[in-house]
Amino acid sequence: MTYGLFGGAARGLIHAVPTTRLGLVSQSPLIAPSILSADFARLGEEADAVAGADWLHVDVMDGHFVPNLTLGLPVVQAIRKATDIPLDCHLMIDDPDRWAVGYAEAGSYNVTVHVEAAKDPVALAKNLRAAGAKAGLSVKPGTPLEPYVDVLKHYDTLLVMSVEPGFGGQSFMPEVLDKVRTARRLVDTGHLTLLVEIDGGINDDTIEQAADAGVDCFVAGSAVYGAKDPAEAVRRLRAKAVR
Repeated sequence: MTYGLFGGAARGLIHAVPTTRLGLVSQSPLIAPSILSADFARLGEEADAVAGADWLHVDVMDGHFVPNLTLGLPVVQAIRKATDIPLDCHLMIDDPDRWAVGYAEAGSYNVTVHVEAAKDPVALAKNLRAAGAKAGLSVKPGTPLEPYVDVLKHYDTLLVMSVEPGFGGQSFMPEVLDKVRTARRLVDTGHLTLLVEIDGGINDDTIEQAADAGVDCFVAGSAVYGAKDPAEAVRRLRAKAVR
């Protein structure tokens, strides 16, 4: 069984792009700069600064599910108008069953919710797809993967957190790579059909071990926006992740 653009269990990746660029097959890893590390007063310019990125990762935090507050739906709508880079919205919020579909309707390419917060993750995945987005499911570092394998059959992406969610600039937690390896095996053996994404502490020193474990898509914040040339940082990280 396949899901849209993510069909197939092989490592060959389908470049996830908006309608005007559909059909571009890429063997390259996907790099998703996180605007959590960008200048919130210049988000349009900061999106332009990472031209060539595969996705733009947008962290939505409500101050309840995680102890931080970032941005919400109106800002996501504004970012969508300011860039052609597909938006990868990561919702670190309570009650995503109620709020997540709005982010899909706003034009987000992929909307990720936390399994720890979703009341009915299977129904939510269906609702996100019906609203025009790909559906992503995220697990915190301490959340095991095995209980959710059947749920993941309904999702297009699995986002493995390699830091505790809530703040950027944290150190990478290598112990989560066992979870990545498990997911990779499930994909490669045909039990799941999704992209494996990782978020937290990804930089020049950690991206290769994540790639070796089987990650398809890499979220990078300060490693991109802290660089003198963010677009070049995207290219450099992608090159390091090629396997």
